[in-house]
Amino acid sequence: MTSIDSVEIRQVDLQPKVRRTDAIQAFVVQETVLVTIRCDDGSSGTGYTYTIGTGGSSVVALLRDHLAPRLIGRDPAAFEAIWRDLLFHTHATAVGAITSLALAAIDTALWDRNTRVAGVPLWIAAGGAKSCTRTYSTEGGWLHLSEQELVEQTLQARADGFLGAKLKVGRPHVSEDVRRLDAVRHAVGDGFELMTDANQGFTFPEALRRAHAFEPFRLAWLEEPMPAENVDAHRRLSLATTVPIAVGESLYHPGQFGEYMKADACAIVQADVARVGGITPWLKVAHIAEALNLDICPHFLMELHVSLCAAVPNAAWVEYIPQLDSLTGRGVRIEEGHAYAPDEPGLGIDWDWDAIRAAQHVELSIDASNRRVA
Repeated sequence: MTSIDSVEIRQVDLQPKVRRTDAIQAFVVQETVLVTIRCDDGSSGTGYTYTIGTGGSSVVALLRDHLAPRLIGRDPAAFEAIWRDLLFHTHATAVGAITSLALAAIDTALWDRNTRVAGVPLWIAAGGAKSCTRTYSTEGGWLHLSEQELVEQTLQARADGFLGAKLKVGRPHVSEDVRRLDAVRHAVGDGFELMTDANQGFTFPEALRRAHAFEPFRLAWLEEPMPAENVDAHRRLSLATTVPIAVGESLYHPGQFGEYMKADACAIVQADVARVGGITPWLKVAHIAEALNLDICPHFLMELHVSLCAAVPNAAWVEYIPQLDSLTGRGVRIEEGHAYAPDEPGLGIDWDWDAIRAAQHVELSIDASNRRVA
């Protein structure tokens, strides 16, 4: 049996490429935590996770003190058993964002190692439903932009070949959102998809008011209109509007997605591979959605989601929002509005290790000699 010999943990902080603002926050920095597992047969795999400005050091601490030591001596092929064991070991902090983010770094590293050893790309190993997925841009719809800037950047996204674009909503008055959406819709026409995102910024009455006001613009979806913990409010909103309601980036376990889908509280499922705990639980969410005839349109992390969307038949969109370019040698291949899954074995992320080592400010290694199981 192959066993894990050591685990390396790194943290690299990445600045956003453009100013990013929404209804409740600004994207300050992407704290990127990378985990590399090394095995006694010489194989290895690298996975990663992220935050948007807080919690990176907490993810590193949980990995260092509680999760990574438990990998030493384990068979990397037993990824399901490892994921469950680590989840139950951290039962006092699960389900929660920090725990799920830490689990994701390990789980994606295991999938990278196992698919490399098998000699197959992630999208084939996870299902191989299709080689490419439609792509929309989120780099030009930020809330601080003027109406003219919003129009210009959305037109540029269309000119660049994207098939849709996401616009942030949540200006102080509904009329402001309506004017902005109206200007963009008139500029791009009916054949270009518009997605909107409220980032949990509305109460139920305000979400209902805005959803009704947005209906004439034929939106692909209204994302996170209210705090994610309020399933029933999303159910009531879904029943009251023709705008499809999307949720998922703020859910951290397949069971939370199950509650939404059982309640008919969403039309679009947006599981984030890092926030839900890794590839293993992401695929479970995707297949639950498929069984209920729902699309999955994952949040962020296009470098991983391009392969996961190709793996399952019900993935409708990949979100284009580049963040790893400075740490990789090759970006996601996009042609005619579709993102193509990489064909090389593993996750298909072309890590630039010189750039990573130059930028990292945390580097830890855990093996049998310094293993502390807590």
